Amino acid sequence: MIHSGDMPDALVSSLTGARPMRPLPDLAQDLIPRPGEPVPRDIALALLRRQLGRIQSRVQEAFEAHALSGLTAARALAELTDGLIHAIHAYTLAQVAPDGSGERAFTAAEPPFVLAATGGYGRGVLGPFSDIDLLFLSDSPLGPRGRRAVEFMLYLLWDLGLKVGHATRSIRECLVDARADATIQTALLDSRFIAGERAVFDRFDAAFSLARQEWGVGQFLTSKRAERTARHKRYGDSPYLVEPHIKEGRGGLRDIQTMYWLARYAFGVQRMPELVGEDSPGGGLLTAREARAIRRAWDFLWTVRFHLHYVTGRAEERLTFDLQPVVGARMGYTRHGKQDGVERFMKHLFLTARDVVRLSRLLEPAIERAALGSPAVTKAQDPALATIGIAMADGKLLFAPDKDIAADPAVMLRLLRAARDRGLELHPLAQRALIRSAPRAQSLRDDPAAAALFLDLLTGKESHRWVRVLNEVGFLSRYIPDWARIVGLMQFDTYHVFTVEEHTIEAIGVLNQLEQQELEEAVPVASELVGQLQSRRALYVATLLHDIAKGRGGDHSELGAELAHEICPRLGLSQEETETVSWLVLNHLLVSQTAFKRDIDDPKTILDIAEVVQSPERLRLLLVLTVADMRAVGPKVWNGWKATLLRELYWRVAEVLAGGLSVPERDVRVARAKQAAAAMMEELPKEAVENFLALGYPGYWLSFDPETHARHAGLIREAEATGAPLTVSTRVLEARAVTEVTVYVTDHPGLFSRIAGALAVAGASIVDARIHTMTNGRALDTFWVQDAQGGAFDSPHKLARLSVLIEQALSGRLNLEQEIRKVRREPARLRAVQVPGRVVIDNHASNTHTVIEMNGRDRPGLLHDMTAAISEQGLQIASAHITTYGVRAVDVFYVKDVFGLKVENERKLTSLRAALLSALTPANGEAGAA
Repeated sequence: MIHSGDMPDALVSSLTGARPMRPLPDLAQDLIPRPGEPVPRDIALALLRRQLGRIQSRVQEAFEAHALSGLTAARALAELTDGLIHAIHAYTLAQVAPDGSGERAFTAAEPPFVLAATGGYGRGVLGPFSDIDLLFLSDSPLGPRGRRAVEFMLYLLWDLGLKVGHATRSIRECLVDARADATIQTALLDSRFIAGERAVFDRFDAAFSLARQEWGVGQFLTSKRAERTARHKRYGDSPYLVEPHIKEGRGGLRDIQTMYWLARYAFGVQRMPELVGEDSPGGGLLTAREARAIRRAWDFLWTVRFHLHYVTGRAEERLTFDLQPVVGARMGYTRHGKQDGVERFMKHLFLTARDVVRLSRLLEPAIERAALGSPAVTKAQDPALATIGIAMADGKLLFAPDKDIAADPAVMLRLLRAARDRGLELHPLAQRALIRSAPRAQSLRDDPAAAALFLDLLTGKESHRWVRVLNEVGFLSRYIPDWARIVGLMQFDTYHVFTVEEHTIEAIGVLNQLEQQELEEAVPVASELVGQLQSRRALYVATLLHDIAKGRGGDHSELGAELAHEICPRLGLSQEETETVSWLVLNHLLVSQTAFKRDIDDPKTILDIAEVVQSPERLRLLLVLTVADMRAVGPKVWNGWKATLLRELYWRVAEVLAGGLSVPERDVRVARAKQAAAAMMEELPKEAVENFLALGYPGYWLSFDPETHARHAGLIREAEATGAPLTVSTRVLEARAVTEVTVYVTDHPGLFSRIAGALAVAGASIVDARIHTMTNGRALDTFWVQDAQGGAFDSPHKLARLSVLIEQALSGRLNLEQEIRKVRREPARLRAVQVPGRVVIDNHASNTHTVIEMNGRDRPGLLHDMTAAISEQGLQIASAHITTYGVRAVDVFYVKDVFGLKVENERKLTSLRAALLSALTPANGEAGAA
């Protein structure tokens, strides 16, 4: 037992080679200078606070000086805390028995109690701000003196500011409560003697060991699995979430602890290396390499956890965006090549989480088999399965006991195909065998039969499920070496929810959903087209490879297209299929970037994309791949408005490729639009219809459908009849998940900017806009907006406030700059994500307009600032295309000068670029959510 702190110092120096810390004072001697004469409580509390401060500061100093790793620091902190608790226990006994009798003060009527640690503290590891779990244990229920001692101790601990979890139980109560509650079983499993009468603890330990044998490991295993499933559902069922929970998330510390609990319950082991070797419990459940991997993961995660606690000053367990660069830097991760230090750190973390998941799947079935006996393995009834070495156990598939996977590694793929075709699960022992045999996948790289099996799994039923299995057991990284480079690779932004390989598997899952018609309502066009594809295999392989070159620097689409030429022939694709895959990977962003960043009403936009696509089949493939890619990014990325833009772009390009309307003369198209609009306005007087048809310039008639034109006609007629200087109309479009805001007002410079500012103050995010000046000098501007959650802006009181704010902004009664600053700032965790400002001015994307594309950090009023800068440069905005990727805003404007021409003067372009870059930079470094 530790009294002065000498033992942890020795532990530290032996494990790290560091110079031992100075010994801590003998606290018990200070608290009880003479037997039976403890110092007053206030003095004792001051001494204890000083000692606690020494403990915490010394461990923190050693840890931050890199003299201690996370696991060593956790053990040192627990052992030093033992010394503190031991001193408090001794002081408590001196107070309860002031005659100096101490433990002797407890008799048969007053049974002695034992102070034991439970939980993480019981395992001998403690975080800087973790709870201290204590068990006051006795042979029989405590008497008055014992209860007084417990109360005295707890109040001391609470006054020290420690978070204490505690229970007071007799040995019998422990067993009764544990039998009914696996959580209590787990806590007692970690129990460790600290102070008191050791014989009492030994009697409990023996009784609990016998009780565990009687209860059996089966019930404990079932309970831990259910607990883990619920925990993963709450904190993240993927080990690759970009803001992981270090303690409770999948692949986190709790999963390692679960492995330890199962091994401890079944075999009584204290450390994982005890499971190594033929003579170990269970007959060698782990190899030495696997035991070292568990230790490395345990140590790494504890190191991350210690940094999290110290950085935040609390028991923070979630590694949010704002903390990732800080923790990564503290752990020594710096930029290497094209990869930032934070991305290197997070990749290490994700690879560690992946290892924990694999080790759990490897160890858990082995513990179950060793503790409960081997499952009844039966020969597969299907002769074809029996022939290739596949058997059954508990209704699940696994390898036959005599199957040599090393001699036939392709059987790993055959096992998965058999499970898929027969609708059966893989036995846990099969997953254990897959993990251990995964390195042999590299021998299959040039095997045509293996390639056919892999393609069958990739393109067959529920293919995302089987690709995920191949990824999680490590097969895929060995079979396709380039895949290994994207495993655990994250992009430090708030747009992507998953790591690159997990996003890819999610995209394959979306393809599965499309083919099963599960997304017919959300994406009807893609759902219809997916059944018409002639190059289905190419589509699935392109989805698998579309992000394969991320993290290498350069354009990942171009690099990925080159890799596809190398990978596809190995997978058994024909030359034609290989070319299709390479083209899809090269252009997989074409449709989305065009739909969200270009004016699809501009004929040149449609002609440009048609020239790249060239065939209806490639257009179909590209649209389906785009939908899969976008929906796999995260739950908040897809919405009805984006679906509408993609659908409209598809039909316009398809029309050109079909040779029907190959973008006829502008006047013809305008005439047709006017005819369709007039047909929708039959109830209006002929004079009113003619007046309205004379108001719009050609661009207006090509921007809306006939129904919208008719609605505009009614709005304008009413405004003119009443003489209203301003008309604001709102319409919720539930199918598109947007609210349409139409503003009819006298046009003037800066109008768009002021409306955008008012919308920002109202809390509305603009997703698209159409700006039109009519022949009568009035503006008819249409904005499509969403709320902060990416849904329609539909609350009645918010819509009313929005109209009022627009009126106040246009009348000058609203100080936009001041009001925008009041808009709620974004969460701190998002502020760490940096987006460098970029302005691209393009005079080739449109025949009639200069196209300005701006990338920057989103914030309240960003659109107001940018459009104000454009207006101040004397330019007119014809249309705006607003897209947000997490905290990155990508806004595109089609503009002309005051003469209605493109901006081509170099001096003017230089001035424009400088003004826009200035607008992208937030004043005083402020940033917030738009």
